[in-house]
Amino acid sequence: MELLDHLSLGLQTCMSLSNLLYCLVGVIVGTAIGVLPGLGPVATIALLLPMTFGLKPVSALIMLSGIYYGAQYGGSTTSILVNLPGEASSAVTTIDGYQMARRGNAGKALSTAAIGSFIAGTTATFVIALAAAPLAEMALRFGPAEYFSLMVLGLVMSIVLGAGSLLHAAGMVVLGLLLGLVGTDVNSGTARFTLGFPELMDGINFVVIAMGVYGLGEIVANLQHENIREPIPTKVSGFLLTREDFKRILPPVARGSAIGSVLGILPGGGALLSSFASYALEKMVSKTPEKFGRGAIEGVAAPESANNAGAQTSFIPMLTLGLPSNPVMALMIGAMIIHGIQPGPSVMTEQPALFWGLIVSMWMGNLMLLVLNLPLIGIWVRMIAVPYHLLYQAILVFCAIGAFGLSNRTFDLYLMAVFGFLGYIFRKLGCEPAPMMLGFILGPMIEEYLRRALQLSRGDPMVLVTRPVSLAMLCVALVALLVVISPRMHKKREEAFQEEV
Repeated sequence: MELLDHLSLGLQTCMSLSNLLYCLVGVIVGTAIGVLPGLGPVATIALLLPMTFGLKPVSALIMLSGIYYGAQYGGSTTSILVNLPGEASSAVTTIDGYQMARRGNAGKALSTAAIGSFIAGTTATFVIALAAAPLAEMALRFGPAEYFSLMVLGLVMSIVLGAGSLLHAAGMVVLGLLLGLVGTDVNSGTARFTLGFPELMDGINFVVIAMGVYGLGEIVANLQHENIREPIPTKVSGFLLTREDFKRILPPVARGSAIGSVLGILPGGGALLSSFASYALEKMVSKTPEKFGRGAIEGVAAPESANNAGAQTSFIPMLTLGLPSNPVMALMIGAMIIHGIQPGPSVMTEQPALFWGLIVSMWMGNLMLLVLNLPLIGIWVRMIAVPYHLLYQAILVFCAIGAFGLSNRTFDLYLMAVFGFLGYIFRKLGCEPAPMMLGFILGPMIEEYLRRALQLSRGDPMVLVTRPVSLAMLCVALVALLVVISPRMHKKREEAFQEEV
């Protein structure tokens, strides 16, 4: 009964004309950037974040979250039509989606992706609504020691579940932690890692790093591969699915939704890991695994459902614990702080309209995407054909305006350029930036909670292992780390990522 009251409050908030409009803008922008290969939701949200300063907090968060899950829908379009994933989480869709398009079934593949994403989005919305209240209530009982251990667990899981080399992921986390320390120590007043620049006394703005690493870095990397494009179909038709098609896609959609809903909660998991895990499961349980890779409709339904469910349930730790599970959630936390909201379990009790309005808006946004996406397919096809050398100039201007608008300082522009160069180097070296971003966000929080825990225990570090919940989370982190570096598991992990590539 209480849940229905909460959902009713969320529906009232979401159904206001302004919030519906921002939800619509968010999902359309998200689909558009999902369609454009390279410019992902992190860069887009970083670009748009300064523009939300004048909006109500709930409107800003509804629009930004719409961009995130809208990008999951858009990413499938390029994966199916031109064998080029607009989003990393849509990469696995190219395997069977593009084969279906080559056989003249592009319309069916796009319909399957849209229907699967909507069902998964609806499932994930209910999972969030059911899980949010108990988790937030549990989190309110946490002390500094539990929060410290929870964030250490989050960082370890981002290394364990992240793509690529373990060593690279660990190095990026350390780099992020060091960047998070730049600025003035609030307790002693000592300047740390400012290199003599007074502009760094207040630390580095997260948006500047995100726009540099994801915005500028992506632009340069994509310009290098602009000429490598598959032929783009000029007309797509045949969107209607038969009864037989529905029989084939519904079980994979159900399994993909379940996998995505679970893995999306884990730090470092989310949409990317969910899509690959669900594809592997479908191939394993299928009676005709030899059809996978040759245009199996199940190979589109499962990963597209999983990545959308994973994208949405990644909001659970952010909303209930104040813990970002990926860089997009880190930006959402940044948006909440900018609007004067302290992320964490208190959001549900202090800002119930915002909390439940955001959750209900996810279902509403998914419904908008289902209705609008297929009729707008002609526009998305034309967008794919826009040359990147024309697009990047507009992106550069938006990046510059966004960075300068944060504090009206040219220093932030230079800093963004430095991180843009670093972002390009990271890609060349095969280093995934996501662990660095999580380290940057969580670093100052880890330091703060460790200090509070030590102050309350009068300097006794054993407080971290004498409290049962804190000890359990540290043990889980240690076990996860030992398992993933064990030779057998390490080899399997390398093989899995080789298959993904």
